[in-house]
Amino acid sequence: MHRRSFVMSSAAALAAAGGFSNAAFAQEGATPDPVAQDTPESGEIVTPDRFDFNEVIEIARQTAGREYVAPASTLEGSFAGLNYDQYRAIRYRRDRDPWAGNRDFALDLLPPGAIFHEPVEINLVSDGVATTLKFDPRLFEFDTAQFPDGPDYDTVGNMGFSGFRLRTPLNRPDVMDEFAVFQGASYFRAVSRGTLYGLSARGLAINTGRPEGEEFPIFRSFWIYDPESQERSVRVNALLDSRSITGAYEFILSPGAETIINTRAVLFPRRDVQNIGIAPLTSMYWFGPGDRSRIDDYRPSVHDSDGLQMLTGSETRIWRALSGPTTLQFSSFMDNDPLGFGLAQRARDFRSYEDAEARYELRPSAWIAPQGDWGRGSVTLVEIPVENEFNDNIVSFWQPADPLKAGERHEFSYTLTFSEQIPDSAPISRVLRTMSGRAVNNPQARNYIVDFDLSLFGGDDPVAQIKASSGRIGESYLKRLPAKDRMRLSFEFIPDSSRVVDLSAVLNGPEGPLSETWVARWSRE
Repeated sequence: MHRRSFVMSSAAALAAAGGFSNAAFAQEGATPDPVAQDTPESGEIVTPDRFDFNEVIEIARQTAGREYVAPASTLEGSFAGLNYDQYRAIRYRRDRDPWAGNRDFALDLLPPGAIFHEPVEINLVSDGVATTLKFDPRLFEFDTAQFPDGPDYDTVGNMGFSGFRLRTPLNRPDVMDEFAVFQGASYFRAVSRGTLYGLSARGLAINTGRPEGEEFPIFRSFWIYDPESQERSVRVNALLDSRSITGAYEFILSPGAETIINTRAVLFPRRDVQNIGIAPLTSMYWFGPGDRSRIDDYRPSVHDSDGLQMLTGSETRIWRALSGPTTLQFSSFMDNDPLGFGLAQRARDFRSYEDAEARYELRPSAWIAPQGDWGRGSVTLVEIPVENEFNDNIVSFWQPADPLKAGERHEFSYTLTFSEQIPDSAPISRVLRTMSGRAVNNPQARNYIVDFDLSLFGGDDPVAQIKASSGRIGESYLKRLPAKDRMRLSFEFIPDSSRVVDLSAVLNGPEGPLSETWVARWSRE
């Protein structure tokens, strides 16, 4: 099972909840009570006042004061017992698009089934009025190849939608390409022009990789705002819930050459939460040219992302090369008020992968740019062992130094950008490739090759500063490769008895760093 699939199916047992309705707002002056209300029928107006994000914040605040209740959802009729192919054979009817006639955006509602058990409430907001959409199996068409007897339209149980997808003329003016999808726990994905779906974002990460087990919050309800004519963005509000925390989220999605998602999260913990990940990203890394010794595969690399890129509060630029470890690995980069971090796919040549189906060279990068002061904490990277490419095993997030206290309001705002390259144009040499192999003269040692962009160096060669947290650095050299436009750093690492060692290298000039700092982790197999 894909880790993304495991994550979403586990959410049913760990951190799922039923759909909300804020029908209490229908009575002037009524106290919002989203849990106690029944889901309104299709077309019922759930608030006569102008609905906005403040309403969602209030729902989240009140929900945090109640005990968490997991959903009771049953998939019935044509939506029960579906395998992967059957689920993909259910498609939303384009003629039922609630935004039909809008040339800039389209909206698809997604069916339940397969791993998507949790009912998700979908509300549309138009002219300040929120309307809840009722689930109806007739909104979907069923491929007869997978449903030869036709669909069962009569039995719907207590099912709800599983999420939604957004479309726009992203790559061609006459094609409504999907550019974002919200589905499963608190996961969502987006693409920019010329890229394909790859890594995912999440609302929150809790206890990721911890022995006590990960908790998966879920987006229980969405409020999707009707985009105005010729508007180039879509506004989405969401209610997040789990055993430990509730939250109100606002996403403003602007698709294009860079798909930008301005994000605001207002969180209300039910208990003190220490191991929490803010602005988490989830990706896949199986192997690359630095760690393919155990891999029997025709492809040179297989990954959705090849590095964690960081811009610290002191404006230091760091590139942490990803790896395929044999044991669970945590890396934390302490910082204060970080300026940015994200998972990037830098290898953009088809020859880096030789995969005509997956097209890994077209997977997007994702960059988190915090807004305001985030204080002390660390950018955390979790690398999970995998045996194939069907498991998401890389997670990055911001972990505050202090726990989020129960009964308090915590707010984080950031810009999330999906694009081919990370949006950082600073004139500094960047790492292009990392390679590694056993040293010829010493079987216990490793040779590392790190290629930097040569174009920003003048006539004088920089000086390499190489460090290891344990063991020692042997011979090293720098060499210009003009034909490849690369400055190549090669060095030998001789480990000691340590099981895990962090390596780093930076190219310096007379006035300081001329490159970002390359960081990698060696671990004993």
